Amino acid sequence: MHIEVELTPNPDVLKFLPGRSVTGEHIYDFPTEADHQGESPLVNRLFTVEGVQGVMLGADFISVTRKPAVQWATLRPMVLGAVIEHFQSGDVIIRESARQGKNTVDDAEDEMTAKIRELLELRVSPAVAMDGGDIQFHGFDSGVVYVTLRGACAGCPSATVTLKMGIENMLRHYIPEVTEVRTVA
Repeated sequence: MHIEVELTPNPDVLKFLPGRSVTGEHIYDFPTEADHQGESPLVNRLFTVEGVQGVMLGADFISVTRKPAVQWATLRPMVLGAVIEHFQSGDVIIRESARQGKNTVDDAEDEMTAKIRELLELRVSPAVAMDGGDIQFHGFDSGVVYVTLRGACAGCPSATVTLKMGIENMLRHYIPEVTEVRTVA
């Protein structure tokens, strides 16, 4: 099995591309081991690798965040081994109970929120996924859009530029009612 490994703008995150579907359409983010509730045998396996701090599973990629002071030269082969071992095992990537608990869009959301969500999903998510990250929409209130950058985008040195110069400018262009984009913890 061949797995491509890509650098991301965040030096603490590598993106692993197994050349096959990982989660299909959903993104599952586990910034720390404490955030993982056993929903994924693959994530379980990755957190047993000494030096792994966080894992995000995307449609066709796995982003792994290293702990401070751990070098990729040491960690990368161990992560690759864990990923290959998992795919060869034939075990599921995400348990069905975790898939059912995935957040869904509220059918009663207003038109403005629906427009914002659509722009984020169609224009922003694919771009940040290319860098091993994701954006999660939290809400819109008084002109302010609230989001969380996840995966490689969380803690990335260029995250503020991406947020303000990219996402905020794009949303303001299409939706004049948007005045600002802020991150939430």
